[in-house]
Amino acid sequence: MVKRSPRVYYGWVLVATLGVTETISWGVLYYAFSVVLTPMERDLGWSRATVTGAFSLALVVSGLAAAPVGRWLDGHGARGLMTVGSIAGAVLTVAWANVGDPLSFYVVWAGVGIVMAMTLYEPAFAVVAHWFDRQRNRALTAVTLMAGFASTIFLPLTSWLVEIQGWRAALLTLAALLAIGTIPAHGLVLRRRPEDLGLRVDGDAAGADRGTATVNAEDVQLRAALRDRNFYLLVVAFSLASIVAFGMAVHLVAILVDRGYDPLAAAGVAGLVGAMQVLGRLVLGPIGDRYSLRVVSAALLAVQPVAVLLLIFVPGTIGVVAFVALFGAAKGGMTIVRPGFVVSLYGRANYASIAGVLAVAVILAQALAPVVIGAAYDRFGSYTPILLLLVVVSAVSSAAVLPIRTPRAALM
Repeated sequence: MVKRSPRVYYGWVLVATLGVTETISWGVLYYAFSVVLTPMERDLGWSRATVTGAFSLALVVSGLAAAPVGRWLDGHGARGLMTVGSIAGAVLTVAWANVGDPLSFYVVWAGVGIVMAMTLYEPAFAVVAHWFDRQRNRALTAVTLMAGFASTIFLPLTSWLVEIQGWRAALLTLAALLAIGTIPAHGLVLRRRPEDLGLRVDGDAAGADRGTATVNAEDVQLRAALRDRNFYLLVVAFSLASIVAFGMAVHLVAILVDRGYDPLAAAGVAGLVGAMQVLGRLVLGPIGDRYSLRVVSAALLAVQPVAVLLLIFVPGTIGVVAFVALFGAAKGGMTIVRPGFVVSLYGRANYASIAGVLAVAVILAQALAPVVIGAAYDRFGSYTPILLLLVVVSAVSSAAVLPIRTPRAALM
């Protein structure tokens, strides 16, 4: 029997909870690394390549773990997985604080890679996909909007903790924050789907007319999705877009310095990309619910090459500011449109399994892009030919989504 929908739909409680836990998880498991990097090098006498290699390993492991994690989410839901992942994340952060040799450090970060797959955006998006239909983009925007401030909060917080406590004690403090801020929330609040609480998707009352609700595809099995041409178009589009987005993000300070900017100013400008991601998500949320997902995605991905062209050919501050605004907005919007595409094409029931396989390609592209761009720079001695190649890669990613055909109502 379906209950009368409560005044506050429980899906929005989940959105608020995930917004908080994703902010903390990203802050501790992802952004804190860049702050701890230098004091670790200085204290342990390790090279920059040795320390950063552990983070790259974590990203690769996270990508490889995405597919099995997706299958688990479809079979059992996110509650247990994200709770166990949060516990493991806190334990591994404590272990990170106590490392003394490269081998143990790499073992810890291989474990962190698994925890990333268990607790970051993919499982959170799986929860949203099961609880929302018409308002899915707004829900995704809300989660990513809150989590978009993870770097804004945790970079200065971690820096302050390192300054007053030292890097080892700072990591213990972050581990406690991760445990307190995520374990109870995931264990006590998360629920698998609205039907488990006698509710309907979007909080609709029994028998309610869904009006302009999005009509998703029939639920598709993973095996069938992997035979679908649309799936491989998504792989091409979002993997190529991620190469540009994450490769540029890692090398942006160096690119600006290469073009004559002061290192401190370059770092400040690069930091503004995060703020523009939040703005992009704010704009995309309501638009994504009202217009063609295919066209919106193609336009969003087309912003990337335009931004890079502005950086190359418009001299001075105007070109850099225009690049930061457009590039950041596009990078933020990509986070939202990818899960929306998967649900529209393949339905809710096996969303996490299908999204997990897609995430393997996307995350591996993210992990490899900075290394490949760095090697290309060593070969050419300049970023300009690399930037021109990235323009072409971005344009291909935008064109790849245009042939995709989602259910007709999902394009309205």
